[in-house]
Amino acid sequence: MGSIRARSETGQLFFDFRYRGQRCREQTSLADTPANRKRLEKALAKIEADMATGKFDYETTFPGSRNAPRPQPNASPSGVALQPVMPVTTAAAEAAASATPSFQEFVITWLAEHRIEWRRSHMKVLDSTLDGHLLPEFGARPVANITKSDVLAFRAKLADKPGRTGAKLSNKRINNILGVLRQIMVEAADRYDFISPCANVKALKIRKSDVQPFTLDEVQRMLAVVRADWRDYFLVRFFTGMRTGEAHGLKWKYVDFERRLILIRETFVLGEDEYTKTDSSQRDIQMSQPVFEALKRQQEATGKRDYVFCNRSGQPIDNKNFSDRVYYPLLRHLGLDRRRPYQMRHTAATLWLASGEAPEWIARQLGHANTQMLFQVYSRYVPNLTRRDGSAMDRLLASRFASGNVASASGHESANDDASRAQPPPVMRQQAA
Repeated sequence: MGSIRARSETGQLFFDFRYRGQRCREQTSLADTPANRKRLEKALAKIEADMATGKFDYETTFPGSRNAPRPQPNASPSGVALQPVMPVTTAAAEAAASATPSFQEFVITWLAEHRIEWRRSHMKVLDSTLDGHLLPEFGARPVANITKSDVLAFRAKLADKPGRTGAKLSNKRINNILGVLRQIMVEAADRYDFISPCANVKALKIRKSDVQPFTLDEVQRMLAVVRADWRDYFLVRFFTGMRTGEAHGLKWKYVDFERRLILIRETFVLGEDEYTKTDSSQRDIQMSQPVFEALKRQQEATGKRDYVFCNRSGQPIDNKNFSDRVYYPLLRHLGLDRRRPYQMRHTAATLWLASGEAPEWIARQLGHANTQMLFQVYSRYVPNLTRRDGSAMDRLLASRFASGNVASASGHESANDDASRAQPPPVMRQQAA
Protein backbone atom coordinates (compact mmCIF):
# COMPACT_ATOMS: atom_id res chain seq x y z
CA MET A 1 0.00 0.00 0.00
CA GLY A 2 1.33 3.42 -0.96
CA SER A 3 1.94 6.43 1.27
CA ILE A 4 2.39 10.18 1.17
CA ARG A 5 5.78 11.34 2.39
CA ALA A 6 7.77 14.57 2.56
CA ARG A 7 11.33 15.18 1.38
CA SER A 8 13.56 16.41 4.19
CA GLU A 9 15.52 18.75 1.92
CA THR A 10 12.53 20.57 0.41
CA GLY A 11 9.60 19.83 2.72
CA GLN A 12 7.49 18.98 -0.33
CA LEU A 13 5.20 15.98 -0.46
CA PHE A 14 5.57 13.05 -2.85
CA PHE A 15 3.73 9.84 -3.72
CA ASP A 16 5.40 6.57 -2.74
CA PHE A 17 3.64 3.50 -4.14
CA ARG A 18 4.19 0.28 -6.08
CA TYR A 19 3.09 -0.28 -9.65
CA ARG A 20 3.81 -3.32 -11.85
CA GLY A 21 6.11 -4.71 -9.21
CA GLN A 22 8.22 -1.59 -9.02
CA ARG A 23 8.46 1.20 -6.43
CA CYS A 24 7.40 4.56 -7.81
CA ARG A 25 7.98 7.95 -6.25
CA GLU A 26 6.44 11.03 -7.82
CA GLN A 27 7.27 14.47 -6.54
CA THR A 28 4.70 17.26 -6.11
CA SER A 29 5.15 20.97 -5.47
CA LEU A 30 2.82 20.90 -2.46
CA ALA A 31 4.14 21.83 0.99
CA ASP A 32 3.79 19.39 3.86
CA THR A 33 0.55 20.60 5.50
CA PRO A 34 -2.39 18.60 6.88
CA ALA A 35 -4.64 19.93 4.13
CA ASN A 36 -2.22 18.97 1.36
CA ARG A 37 -1.58 15.54 2.86
CA LYS A 38 -5.31 14.93 2.97
CA ARG A 39 -5.67 15.94 -0.69
CA LEU A 40 -2.84 13.66 -1.81
CA GLU A 41 -4.04 10.74 0.29
CA LYS A 42 -7.38 11.05 -1.43
CA ALA A 43 -5.64 11.13 -4.82
CA LEU A 44 -3.51 8.11 -3.88
CA ALA A 45 -6.61 6.16 -2.89
CA LYS A 46 -8.04 6.85 -6.34
CA ILE A 47 -4.76 5.72 -7.99
CA GLU A 48 -4.77 2.42 -6.11
CA ALA A 49 -8.44 1.87 -6.88
CA ASP A 50 -7.73 2.44 -10.59
CA MET A 51 -4.76 0.04 -10.44
CA ALA A 52 -6.97 -2.62 -8.87
CA THR A 53 -9.47 -2.33 -11.73
CA GLY A 54 -6.87 -1.92 -14.47
CA LYS A 55 -7.91 1.64 -15.29
CA PHE A 56 -4.75 3.36 -14.07
CA ASP A 57 -2.79 5.28 -16.73
CA TYR A 58 0.57 6.40 -15.40
CA GLU A 59 1.37 8.95 -18.11
CA THR A 60 -2.05 10.59 -17.85
CA THR A 61 -1.84 10.81 -14.06
CA PHE A 62 1.76 12.02 -13.99
CA PRO A 63 2.33 13.84 -17.30
CA GLY A 64 5.97 14.47 -18.16
CA SER A 65 7.29 11.89 -15.72
CA ARG A 66 10.13 9.59 -16.82
CA ASN A 67 9.42 7.19 -13.99
CA ALA A 68 6.60 5.22 -15.57
CA PRO A 69 7.69 1.58 -15.19
CA ARG A 70 7.52 -0.56 -18.26
CA PRO A 71 5.84 -3.95 -18.18
CA GLN A 72 8.19 -6.41 -16.47
CA PRO A 73 6.37 -9.68 -15.99
CA ASN A 74 9.43 -11.33 -14.40
CA ALA A 75 10.24 -8.47 -12.04
CA SER A 76 10.84 -9.49 -8.44
CA PRO A 77 8.23 -8.47 -5.87
CA SER A 78 10.73 -6.07 -4.36
CA GLY A 79 10.80 -4.06 -7.59
CA VAL A 80 13.21 -1.29 -8.51
CA ALA A 81 13.29 2.11 -6.85
CA LEU A 82 12.80 4.77 -9.49
CA GLN A 83 14.27 8.24 -8.99
CA PRO A 84 12.15 11.33 -9.61
CA VAL A 85 13.27 13.47 -12.49
CA MET A 86 11.83 16.92 -11.57
CA PRO A 87 9.19 18.40 -9.29
CA VAL A 88 5.83 18.62 -10.99
CA THR A 89 2.39 19.69 -9.84
CA THR A 90 0.68 16.37 -9.56
CA ALA A 91 -2.24 15.91 -11.89
CA ALA A 92 -3.65 13.30 -9.52
CA ALA A 93 -4.22 15.81 -6.75
CA GLU A 94 -5.74 18.26 -9.18
CA ALA A 95 -7.91 15.54 -10.69
CA ALA A 96 -9.23 14.59 -7.26
CA ALA A 97 -10.04 18.22 -6.46
CA SER A 98 -11.58 18.76 -9.89
CA ALA A 99 -13.98 15.93 -9.21
CA THR A 100 -15.82 18.26 -6.81
CA PRO A 101 -18.45 20.65 -8.22
CA SER A 102 -17.61 24.20 -9.16
CA PHE A 103 -18.24 26.93 -6.60
CA GLN A 104 -21.20 28.19 -8.62
CA GLU A 105 -22.73 24.71 -8.90
CA PHE A 106 -22.36 24.12 -5.18
CA VAL A 107 -23.85 27.55 -4.36
CA ILE A 108 -26.99 26.65 -6.33
CA THR A 109 -27.38 23.49 -4.22
CA TRP A 110 -26.55 25.34 -1.00
CA LEU A 111 -29.12 28.06 -1.66
CA ALA A 112 -31.83 25.58 -2.57
CA GLU A 113 -31.29 23.64 0.66
CA HIS A 114 -31.10 26.63 3.02
CA ARG A 115 -33.42 29.18 1.44
CA ILE A 116 -36.28 28.02 3.64
CA GLU A 117 -34.33 29.09 6.76
CA TRP A 118 -33.82 32.73 5.75
CA ARG A 119 -35.93 35.85 5.62
CA ARG A 120 -36.57 37.48 2.25
CA SER A 121 -34.52 40.52 3.23
CA HIS A 122 -31.59 38.26 4.11
CA MET A 123 -31.90 36.51 0.75
CA LYS A 124 -31.67 39.85 -1.06
CA VAL A 125 -28.48 40.75 0.78
CA LEU A 126 -27.12 37.24 0.14
CA ASP A 127 -27.85 37.42 -3.57
CA SER A 128 -26.13 40.79 -3.74
CA THR A 129 -23.03 39.39 -2.03
CA LEU A 130 -22.89 36.34 -4.28
CA ASP A 131 -23.53 38.15 -7.56
CA GLY A 132 -21.37 41.15 -6.75
CA HIS A 133 -18.35 39.48 -5.18
CA LEU A 134 -18.15 35.72 -4.66
CA LEU A 135 -19.36 34.26 -7.94
CA PRO A 136 -17.21 36.53 -10.16
CA GLU A 137 -14.16 35.51 -8.11
CA PHE A 138 -14.71 31.79 -7.49
CA GLY A 139 -17.64 30.75 -9.69
CA ALA A 140 -15.80 28.42 -12.10
CA ARG A 141 -13.32 27.00 -9.56
CA PRO A 142 -13.88 23.49 -8.14
CA VAL A 143 -14.59 24.01 -4.45
CA ALA A 144 -11.72 21.74 -3.38
CA ASN A 145 -9.29 23.79 -5.48
CA ILE A 146 -9.89 27.01 -3.55
CA THR A 147 -7.00 27.56 -1.15
CA LYS A 148 -6.34 29.77 1.84
CA SER A 149 -4.02 31.92 -0.27
CA ASP A 150 -6.90 32.42 -2.73
CA VAL A 151 -9.15 33.61 0.11
CA LEU A 152 -6.51 35.99 1.46
CA ALA A 153 -5.87 37.41 -2.01
CA PHE A 154 -9.61 37.90 -2.45
CA ARG A 155 -9.83 39.70 0.91
CA ALA A 156 -7.00 42.04 -0.12
CA LYS A 157 -8.81 42.75 -3.39
CA LEU A 158 -12.01 43.60 -1.50
CA ALA A 159 -10.13 46.15 0.59
CA ASP A 160 -9.46 48.17 -2.57
CA LYS A 161 -13.04 48.13 -3.83
CA PRO A 162 -15.25 51.23 -3.42
CA GLY A 163 -18.30 51.03 -1.19
CA ARG A 164 -21.72 52.60 -1.68
CA THR A 165 -20.57 55.99 -0.39
CA GLY A 166 -17.53 56.10 -2.65
CA ALA A 167 -15.06 55.21 0.08
CA LYS A 168 -13.47 51.78 0.21
CA LEU A 169 -15.39 48.82 1.58
CA SER A 170 -15.42 48.85 5.37
CA ASN A 171 -13.95 46.04 7.43
CA LYS A 172 -17.45 45.16 8.57
CA ARG A 173 -18.65 44.73 4.98
CA ILE A 174 -15.57 42.69 4.07
CA ASN A 175 -16.17 40.44 7.08
CA ASN A 176 -19.79 39.97 6.01
CA ILE A 177 -18.73 38.93 2.51
CA LEU A 178 -16.14 36.50 3.86
CA GLY A 179 -18.72 35.23 6.33
CA VAL A 180 -20.90 34.04 3.45
CA LEU A 181 -17.86 32.46 1.77
CA ARG A 182 -16.97 30.74 5.04
CA GLN A 183 -20.46 29.24 5.38
CA ILE A 184 -20.36 27.89 1.84
CA MET A 185 -16.85 26.44 2.10
CA VAL A 186 -17.47 24.81 5.49
CA GLU A 187 -20.48 23.05 4.02
CA ALA A 188 -18.57 22.01 0.90
CA ALA A 189 -15.58 20.75 2.92
CA ASP A 190 -17.86 18.64 5.07
CA ARG A 191 -19.51 17.04 2.06
CA TYR A 192 -16.45 16.46 -0.10
CA ASP A 193 -13.94 15.65 2.61
CA PHE A 194 -11.41 18.46 2.44
CA ILE A 195 -10.31 21.18 4.86
CA SER A 196 -12.06 24.51 4.38
CA PRO A 197 -9.63 27.22 3.21
CA CYS A 198 -11.48 29.70 5.44
CA ALA A 199 -10.87 27.71 8.61
CA ASN A 200 -8.04 29.87 9.94
CA VAL A 201 -8.79 33.18 8.22
CA LYS A 202 -9.43 35.70 10.98
CA ALA A 203 -12.03 38.43 10.72
CA LEU A 204 -10.76 41.97 10.27
CA LYS A 205 -10.88 44.20 13.32
CA ILE A 206 -13.88 46.53 13.43
CA ARG A 207 -13.74 49.81 15.25
CA LYS A 208 -16.32 50.08 17.97
CA SER A 209 -19.05 52.46 16.85
CA ASP A 210 -20.25 55.05 19.32
CA VAL A 211 -23.90 55.85 19.95
CA GLN A 212 -24.97 59.50 19.79
CA PRO A 213 -28.34 59.82 21.50
CA PHE A 214 -30.12 63.15 21.57
CA THR A 215 -30.41 64.99 24.85
CA LEU A 216 -33.85 65.77 26.20
CA ASP A 217 -33.31 69.45 25.34
CA GLU A 218 -32.48 68.49 21.73
CA VAL A 219 -35.57 66.30 21.55
CA GLN A 220 -37.75 69.17 22.71
CA ARG A 221 -36.19 71.53 20.16
CA MET A 222 -36.83 69.05 17.34
CA LEU A 223 -40.43 68.46 18.36
CA ALA A 224 -41.00 72.21 18.58
CA VAL A 225 -39.96 73.00 14.99
CA VAL A 226 -40.63 69.82 12.97
CA ARG A 227 -43.53 69.88 10.52
CA ALA A 228 -46.83 69.24 12.24
CA ASP A 229 -47.58 66.14 10.18
CA TRP A 230 -44.30 64.58 11.34
CA ARG A 231 -44.34 65.64 14.99
CA ASP A 232 -46.16 62.57 16.33
CA TYR A 233 -43.92 60.25 14.31
CA PHE A 234 -40.83 61.77 15.94
CA LEU A 235 -42.40 61.69 19.37
CA VAL A 236 -43.24 57.98 19.07
CA ARG A 237 -39.75 57.16 17.81
CA PHE A 238 -38.06 59.13 20.60
CA PHE A 239 -40.09 57.63 23.45
CA THR A 240 -40.64 54.00 22.41
CA GLY A 241 -37.22 52.87 21.16
CA MET A 242 -38.69 51.21 18.08
CA ARG A 243 -36.30 50.34 15.27
CA THR A 244 -36.88 52.12 11.97
CA GLY A 245 -38.38 49.06 10.29
CA GLU A 246 -40.62 48.40 13.31
CA ALA A 247 -41.97 51.96 13.27
CA HIS A 248 -42.53 51.97 9.51
CA GLY A 249 -44.14 48.52 9.60
CA LEU A 250 -46.41 49.26 12.58
CA LYS A 251 -50.06 48.56 11.77
CA TRP A 252 -53.12 49.74 13.63
CA LYS A 253 -54.10 46.18 14.47
CA TYR A 254 -51.00 46.07 16.68
CA VAL A 255 -51.89 49.21 18.66
CA ASP A 256 -53.83 48.36 21.83
CA PHE A 257 -55.16 51.59 23.32
CA GLU A 258 -57.15 49.77 26.00
CA ARG A 259 -54.06 48.19 27.55
CA ARG A 260 -51.78 50.99 26.33
CA LEU A 261 -49.50 48.62 24.46
CA ILE A 262 -47.73 48.68 21.09
CA LEU A 263 -47.36 45.11 19.88
CA ILE A 264 -44.18 44.62 17.84
CA ARG A 265 -44.90 41.69 15.56
CA GLU A 266 -43.53 42.73 12.16
CA THR A 267 -40.89 44.93 10.61
CA PHE A 268 -40.79 46.64 7.22
CA VAL A 269 -37.52 45.86 5.42
CA LEU A 270 -36.56 46.38 1.76
CA GLY A 271 -40.14 47.08 0.74
CA GLU A 272 -41.72 44.06 2.46
CA ASP A 273 -43.25 43.13 5.79
CA GLU A 274 -41.04 40.65 7.61
CA TYR A 275 -40.79 38.81 10.89
CA THR A 276 -38.90 40.85 13.46
CA LYS A 277 -35.10 40.88 13.63
CA THR A 278 -34.99 38.22 16.39
CA ASP A 279 -37.45 36.30 18.53
CA SER A 280 -36.74 38.63 21.46
CA SER A 281 -37.76 41.55 19.23
CA GLN A 282 -41.31 40.23 19.44
CA ARG A 283 -42.46 42.36 22.37
CA ASP A 284 -45.09 44.67 23.84
CA ILE A 285 -44.01 48.27 24.35
CA GLN A 286 -45.80 50.20 27.08
CA MET A 287 -47.15 53.59 26.00
CA SER A 288 -46.21 56.61 28.05
CA GLN A 289 -48.83 59.34 28.20
CA PRO A 290 -47.18 61.46 25.45
CA VAL A 291 -47.00 58.39 23.18
CA PHE A 292 -50.63 57.49 23.92
CA GLU A 293 -51.76 61.01 23.00
CA ALA A 294 -49.58 61.07 19.87
CA LEU A 295 -51.03 57.80 18.59
CA LYS A 296 -54.56 59.02 19.30
CA ARG A 297 -53.88 62.08 17.15
CA GLN A 298 -52.27 59.89 14.48
CA GLN A 299 -55.36 57.67 14.47
CA GLU A 300 -57.43 60.62 13.30
CA ALA A 301 -55.08 61.05 10.34
CA THR A 302 -54.37 57.46 9.26
CA GLY A 303 -56.79 55.32 11.31
CA LYS A 304 -58.53 54.07 8.16
CA ARG A 305 -55.26 52.82 6.71
CA ASP A 306 -53.37 49.64 7.57
CA TYR A 307 -50.16 51.37 8.61
CA VAL A 308 -49.89 53.86 11.47
CA PHE A 309 -47.28 55.99 9.68
CA CYS A 310 -47.78 56.03 5.93
CA ASN A 311 -47.70 58.17 2.82
CA ARG A 312 -50.71 59.55 0.98
CA SER A 313 -51.27 56.27 -0.83
CA GLY A 314 -51.33 54.33 2.45
CA GLN A 315 -47.94 52.68 1.95
CA PRO A 316 -45.25 52.59 4.65
CA ILE A 317 -42.82 55.48 4.89
CA ASP A 318 -39.79 55.16 2.63
CA ASN A 319 -36.75 55.41 4.86
CA LYS A 320 -34.50 57.19 2.34
CA ASN A 321 -37.19 59.72 1.47
CA PHE A 322 -37.77 60.43 5.17
CA SER A 323 -34.04 60.79 5.87
CA ASP A 324 -33.25 63.01 2.89
CA ARG A 325 -36.34 65.25 2.95
CA VAL A 326 -37.31 65.46 6.62
CA TYR A 327 -34.79 64.16 9.14
CA TYR A 328 -31.42 65.51 7.95
CA PRO A 329 -32.83 68.92 6.89
CA LEU A 330 -34.27 69.23 10.43
CA LEU A 331 -30.86 68.56 11.99
CA ARG A 332 -29.23 71.14 9.70
CA HIS A 333 -31.90 73.71 10.51
CA LEU A 334 -31.27 73.31 14.25
CA GLY A 335 -27.50 73.15 13.90
CA LEU A 336 -27.35 69.64 15.43
CA ASP A 337 -24.64 67.10 14.64
CA ARG A 338 -25.48 64.77 11.76
CA ARG A 339 -26.42 61.31 13.03
CA ARG A 340 -28.50 58.40 11.75
CA PRO A 341 -32.25 58.22 12.47
CA TYR A 342 -31.44 55.04 14.45
CA GLN A 343 -30.12 57.36 17.17
CA MET A 344 -33.75 58.02 18.12
CA ARG A 345 -33.84 54.45 19.44
CA HIS A 346 -30.65 55.09 21.44
CA THR A 347 -32.26 58.25 22.80
CA ALA A 348 -35.18 56.28 24.25
CA ALA A 349 -32.78 53.89 25.97
CA THR A 350 -30.72 56.64 27.60
CA LEU A 351 -33.81 58.59 28.72
CA TRP A 352 -35.29 55.47 30.32
CA LEU A 353 -32.04 54.83 32.13
CA ALA A 354 -31.83 58.46 33.21
CA SER A 355 -35.33 58.35 34.65
CA GLY A 356 -34.38 55.37 36.82
CA GLU A 357 -36.37 52.62 35.08
CA ALA A 358 -35.34 49.03 35.88
CA PRO A 359 -32.73 47.75 33.37
CA GLU A 360 -34.65 44.49 32.88
CA TRP A 361 -37.77 46.44 31.91
CA ILE A 362 -35.80 48.67 29.52
CA ALA A 363 -34.23 45.62 27.86
CA ARG A 364 -37.69 44.16 27.26
CA GLN A 365 -38.95 47.42 25.79
CA LEU A 366 -36.02 47.53 23.40
CA GLY A 367 -36.33 43.86 22.41
CA HIS A 368 -33.00 42.77 23.88
CA ALA A 369 -32.66 39.20 25.10
CA ASN A 370 -30.90 40.41 28.28
CA THR A 371 -29.39 43.52 29.88
CA GLN A 372 -25.84 42.93 28.67
CA MET A 373 -26.04 45.27 25.68
CA LEU A 374 -27.84 47.84 27.79
CA PHE A 375 -24.93 48.19 30.20
CA GLN A 376 -22.27 47.88 27.51
CA VAL A 377 -23.71 50.49 25.15
CA TYR A 378 -25.75 52.95 27.16
CA SER A 379 -24.68 53.01 30.80
CA ARG A 380 -21.95 55.59 30.30
CA TYR A 381 -24.61 58.21 29.48
CA VAL A 382 -26.44 57.75 32.76
CA PRO A 383 -24.08 59.73 35.06
CA ASN A 384 -24.38 62.86 32.92
CA LEU A 385 -28.15 62.67 32.98
CA THR A 386 -28.85 61.65 36.60
CA ARG A 387 -25.78 62.95 38.45
CA ARG A 388 -25.07 59.38 39.58
CA ASP A 389 -21.41 59.95 39.00
CA GLY A 390 -19.83 59.57 42.44
CA SER A 391 -21.06 62.92 43.76
CA ALA A 392 -23.35 61.14 46.24
CA MET A 393 -20.31 59.48 47.81
CA ASP A 394 -18.55 62.86 47.96
CA ARG A 395 -21.50 64.36 49.80
CA LEU A 396 -21.64 61.43 52.25
CA LEU A 397 -17.93 61.61 53.08
CA ALA A 398 -18.02 65.39 53.39
CA SER A 399 -20.93 65.10 55.80
CA ARG A 400 -19.24 62.43 57.89
CA PHE A 401 -15.96 64.30 58.09
CA ALA A 402 -17.72 67.56 58.94
CA SER A 403 -19.69 65.95 61.78
CA GLY A 404 -16.63 64.14 63.15
CA ASN A 405 -18.16 60.68 62.59
CA VAL A 406 -14.93 59.15 61.32
CA ALA A 407 -12.63 56.66 63.04
CA SER A 408 -9.90 58.42 64.99
CA ALA A 409 -6.21 57.82 64.46
CA SER A 410 -6.11 55.63 67.58
CA GLY A 411 -8.64 53.27 66.01
CA HIS A 412 -11.55 54.25 68.33
CA GLU A 413 -14.90 55.20 66.84
CA SER A 414 -17.10 58.07 67.94
CA ALA A 415 -20.15 57.67 70.14
CA ASN A 416 -22.28 58.74 67.24
CA ASP A 417 -21.12 55.68 65.26
CA ASP A 418 -22.05 53.43 68.19
CA ALA A 419 -25.50 54.95 68.22
CA SER A 420 -25.87 54.58 64.46
CA ARG A 421 -25.02 50.87 64.65
CA ALA A 422 -27.68 50.40 67.27
CA GLN A 423 -30.35 51.61 64.85
CA PRO A 424 -31.33 50.00 61.55
CA PRO A 425 -30.73 51.97 58.34
CA PRO A 426 -33.36 54.61 57.50
CA VAL A 427 -34.95 52.45 54.79
CA MET A 428 -35.30 49.51 57.14
CA ARG A 429 -36.80 51.73 59.85
CA GLN A 430 -39.40 52.96 57.37
CA GLN A 431 -40.22 49.40 56.34
CA ALA A 432 -40.53 48.37 59.98
CA ALA A 433 -42.89 51.25 60.62
